[in-house]
Amino acid sequence: MKKRRPVLLPALALLIALPAYADRYPVPKNAPYQEECASCHMAYPPQLLDANSWRAVMNGLPKHFGTDASVDEKHRVPIVDFLTRNAGGGKTGVTVDASGKPLLRISETARFVRKHRELSAATFKRASIKSPANCGACHTGAAEGDYNDDHVRIPK
Repeated sequence: MKKRRPVLLPALALLIALPAYADRYPVPKNAPYQEECASCHMAYPPQLLDANSWRAVMNGLPKHFGTDASVDEKHRVPIVDFLTRNAGGGKTGVTVDASGKPLLRISETARFVRKHRELSAATFKRASIKSPANCGACHTGAAEGDYNDDHVRIPK
């Protein structure tokens, strides 16, 4: 008779480790995205918005948060494809506003709001942070997609 290996211990170990991976968003490599988008701000992990929000962001590049961030179609099409293919799902939380329009800011998603609820608006206005869009100011591993709470350092 074969002995059955207990599966409880490995399953328990996996459950304990899950929170460490819950806030990791691997940033897939994509040359057009890196070239165009990361030339002005960090390359946000595509998982932080859903596909409809990414389409809306990319369709609004001529008025991208007060800046003309237009890109030619040769670059825009593969970037939209990349972002929508790698977009977040249920993990992002609500990604539409009260009227049903896609959210354009990661900082307006339900997940972001929930994860940052203990921070005041004044914290984001500090000279060392500047805005909620500056993930790297507090999340030391943001550029690598690491948003784990254990790696947060809120600057003064």
